[in-house]
Amino acid sequence: MNRYFQTPPVVKNLIIINLLVFMATMLLPVGPQIERWCALWVGMPLFRTYQFVTYMFLHANLEHLFFNMFALWMFGRTLEYELGPKRFLVYYMICGVGAALIQAGIAWAMHEPMTLVGASGAVMGLLLAFGVLHPNAVIMLIFPPIPMKAKWFVIIYGVIELLLGWRGGGNVAHFAHVGGMLWGLLLLYWWRRRGIIRF
Repeated sequence: MNRYFQTPPVVKNLIIINLLVFMATMLLPVGPQIERWCALWVGMPLFRTYQFVTYMFLHANLEHLFFNMFALWMFGRTLEYELGPKRFLVYYMICGVGAALIQAGIAWAMHEPMTLVGASGAVMGLLLAFGVLHPNAVIMLIFPPIPMKAKWFVIIYGVIELLLGWRGGGNVAHFAHVGGMLWGLLLLYWWRRRGIIRF
């Protein structure tokens, strides 16, 4: 079978873990406690350092979960085959933790408590990596349904997220998205400098 139609182990297991955690938070009596323990509570008494990791396995609702897991599946498969399972997982986790560090740092600097959940920061790192490693690959947008080269999509998306973050407001952690892309870019260039990858 063509590997395009296969899901490599790390991507598959990440999706399974996210699905199981979401089901647990929605269906089990301890669901609210899982969120209290594992969401990232910036500037609040519930804050714990381990939440910089656990927050990315929680999602606010089914739509949030679906779009993050779809993007993980869409871009993660190619990247895991190219980077290898171990390096792919390292990349994913660094982007996710880095995204939270950026968002938390800005929230602390502005003295604005916040709660952060979702894999979006890590997923934005995957999108960045796909755009860097496959700049001329064509991505078909959903809204509007037009094709666009990956490099332009990444640049436009990153600029929009940065502008929305500076504008403020809403429940979307835009700086976490930018942070995931930034940490991903730094890691890719560090690996290139060490001769681990080429682009």
